[in-house]
Amino acid sequence: MKVLVAGGGGFIGGHLVQRLEREGHEVRCVDVKPAAEWFQQSGTAENLVLDLTEKDACFKAVDGVERVYNLACDMGGMGFIENNKAACMISVLINTHLLMAAQAKGVERVFYASSACVYNGSRQSDPNVTALAESDAYPADPEDGYGWEKLFSERMGRHFMEDFGLQFRTARYHNVYGPNGSWTGGREKAPAAVCRKVAAAKLTGDHTIEVWGDGLQTRSFMYIDDCLTGTRMLMDSDVTIPLNVGSSELVTINGLYEMVADIAGVKIDLVHDLSAPQGVRGRNSDNTLIQQHLGWEPSIPLREGMEKTYAWIHDQVTMS
Repeated sequence: MKVLVAGGGGFIGGHLVQRLEREGHEVRCVDVKPAAEWFQQSGTAENLVLDLTEKDACFKAVDGVERVYNLACDMGGMGFIENNKAACMISVLINTHLLMAAQAKGVERVFYASSACVYNGSRQSDPNVTALAESDAYPADPEDGYGWEKLFSERMGRHFMEDFGLQFRTARYHNVYGPNGSWTGGREKAPAAVCRKVAAAKLTGDHTIEVWGDGLQTRSFMYIDDCLTGTRMLMDSDVTIPLNVGSSELVTINGLYEMVADIAGVKIDLVHDLSAPQGVRGRNSDNTLIQQHLGWEPSIPLREGMEKTYAWIHDQVTMS
């Protein structure tokens, strides 16, 4: 079928375009960035540069497609999210206008990439966190800015489904990582930043590495291949409630640094900056519902995914 990947010049979007084309779909790929700045670009997809915060651009983007994958948003790692709350919330225009266009143009189904940042902050105050179940999004107290935008857009999609019959699927992604994404510049996520710092330490011989926070905060990280599998399964399913799509393998940030250092074969000395942004104390994915509804959960081990990610980022650091 003909599908739209909104945000297709981004990290997850670029991988999704490749996956959909391998499956035989005709793909329209849209991103606001100049095409030269896309992380990956298909030579066979219809590639368009459009600002999807604008209503007319969304109507152009969805014209003639049967399904929409909405991964478009202004976001980055914790440093970016905490310092750009207004910019993150403006992404609600993308979600609003894409839903309006999809409903008006008779699109069959819309997938929305939400985030674990929608979850109530009070449930993430302990590094030994109880894994977050989908019901933990309410009562609402999400990550300020980015999390509110995601939670609001989930609700909007639900009501478009209830009021207009537009099929809407929501995945709450938990910390997606892998090659071919941001690894420097301030928008990179923790796995990429860790790989970059360790690679730089190995190449320069300076093995002192700064860590944001005390490093005891815990997270789960999902490799991109698992993310794509979960996305495709959820889109094709009859599941209309938001589902966690994330690994349940928990690690401390200090532990992540030590893992990557071991992969790189280098000893490191961690110095902790307690004034730097560090997010919630603990976050993990409860995969009970995705197992019940899809008979599957992300399972690629963190070590395996980080080995591939480190190898790619090491090459980028070497060439930079």
